[in-house]
Amino acid sequence: MTAHPLRRLPDVWRVALSAHADDRGFFVERWRADAAAALGLPTFVQDNHSRSRRGTLRGLHFQAPPHAQGKLVSVVRGRVFDVAVDLRAGSPTYGRWDGVVLDGERPEHLWVPAGFAHGFLVLSDVADVVYKVDAGYAPGAEGGLRWDDPDLAIAWPDAGAPVATSPKDARWPAFATFRTPFGG
Repeated sequence: MTAHPLRRLPDVWRVALSAHADDRGFFVERWRADAAAALGLPTFVQDNHSRSRRGTLRGLHFQAPPHAQGKLVSVVRGRVFDVAVDLRAGSPTYGRWDGVVLDGERPEHLWVPAGFAHGFLVLSDVADVVYKVDAGYAPGAEGGLRWDDPDLAIAWPDAGAPVATSPKDARWPAFATFRTPFGG
């Protein structure tokens, strides 16, 4: 397990995993507590799994303090464009986003620490996204931003299908009216 910071958001990491492949397929250790601790990853308290069809956009989500969550995200089937947005007041990258393609053929995670909004767009026919979180779900602490906000200007790729979001995700506020709960 090795970590590489993203170019535009160095506090968000791409975590590469070692796969052992042969003509039968592959084997990968998706999680090892000792290797994760050596990287400085936290202890996780909950695992989540979502299955979505092409064009589904989930996000941009976060949980506010004191229930803020860090997420270790990976794709076990399919392909997604995964995005993080820095919401930490006073951060030199506040309001900036970065994104990576995650797919089931490449064993890796994306570490999105607390203080970032997170979302993904499904690029394959179906995608299974699994993620560990370091704080449990707290409905009263959930928040989000509009995925299509022009001030964020996220360069979502064309998924080959109309974008489908939940009614809740369609109602999140624009960044211009957003007041961050993360410091400041």
